Amino acid sequence: MKKIAFLFPGQGSQMVGMGKDFFDVYSSANLRYEEAGDILGYSLKQYSFDGPDEQLKQTYITQPALFVHSAIISDLLKDSGITPIVTAGHSLGEYSALYSAGAAEFSEILEVVKIRGELMQRAGERSPGTMAAIIGADEESVVKLCEEACSAGIVKPANFNAPGQIVISGSVEGVKKAIENAKEFGAKRAIELNVSGAFHSPLMEYACEGLNKQIDKADWKSIEVPVFANSTAQKENEPSIITENLKAQLLMPVLWKESIENIIEYGIDSFVEVGSGKVLQGLTKRINKEYKCFTVGTIEELENIEELVS
Repeated sequence: MKKIAFLFPGQGSQMVGMGKDFFDVYSSANLRYEEAGDILGYSLKQYSFDGPDEQLKQTYITQPALFVHSAIISDLLKDSGITPIVTAGHSLGEYSALYSAGAAEFSEILEVVKIRGELMQRAGERSPGTMAAIIGADEESVVKLCEEACSAGIVKPANFNAPGQIVISGSVEGVKKAIENAKEFGAKRAIELNVSGAFHSPLMEYACEGLNKQIDKADWKSIEVPVFANSTAQKENEPSIITENLKAQLLMPVLWKESIENIIEYGIDSFVEVGSGKVLQGLTKRINKEYKCFTVGTIEELENIEELVS
């Protein structure tokens, strides 16, 4: 069996209908959606399976929906004998990675994700902001671009996703100024993203206190399968460091490119993106074309994965 890293997608990967095929076939998926409904206080399966899309895009729904979907698939992969030697997740996906690694129980992490989604949505409403993808510029140039655009408002690098793909985040004015000036700093394109807030920026400060309290309430455990943290790009096993990294994550940039490079150095053979969409597969190809990244977001993909990774 190959040495596999599980990767878990974050906000933006959601799509109406995700999870329904698993729900229709697996009793374990039924139980997870019922448990999620009890914890959240609404029918998550309704929004995940039937939408509407505008409702599923609401941060307080999107985040639990993605977490539950990824958790179900992670468990089914393990049931079929496919287990990771390391995990990582993009932003929200870090919580799915921690669940998959055994850092806490499903219900404990979903409670944190619930609060995270609610508070991030509220933070976005209180301090309106936006994000933009800067395509074609290097890291140093994007940092300088943000420093220059700060004259108009807060703007910071938010996701170092892959070579030539960096996302910035901040106030509407700051991000728009950066978009206007992006070509002067070597960018080929600058595209504003359809998001509900300035994630991974100081404008999320409002969410920190409540989220940190919920993180501290959860019963985190030491893990044998390390998780590479967004805020450090380093592998972690110990609860005290895991919680510290989760608290930092909300305001810090996601060091995804560096995380993938470090996971490759750890000695893996291939990646499996666990959950909705193929965003991380695309980023992995941009970071290192030599390593395959398979995706498992549907029953069909689950049934085909064993022969691909064995």
